[in-house]
Amino acid sequence: MAYRKLGRTNKHRRSMLATLTKQVIMNGSITTTDTRAKEVRKFVDKMITYGKRGDLVARRKALAFLHNDKIVVDKIFNELAPRYESRNGGYTQILKLDERRGDGSLMVLLKLMDSEKVAS
Repeated sequence: MAYRKLGRTNKHRRSMLATLTKQVIMNGSITTTDTRAKEVRKFVDKMITYGKRGDLVARRKALAFLHNDKIVVDKIFNELAPRYESRNGGYTQILKLDERRGDGSLMVLLKLMDSEKVAS
């Protein structure tokens, strides 16, 4: 699987992606750069898929990636997994915003999809 390095070392990149994933899950949306959002989307979808599986192995994998944050993992397994029960992927949406003033980087809003709009 190809991935973006995002100008970080391996540990820093993994920690940053885990933190951004936790923020999306807890808040429902974040504002970040386009490339970071495209990379974080993969991990948010993976965590929700773990929640839909619901077994102990999936819970432990989610805990390992999310730095043992039990509050976030409980939200995934108890709230988000039932909400997206009938959806087969595509749990996030990227909305383009403006360019960042300092360096002109494209900013986007990464948010969880609404549960009412279920894909068939």
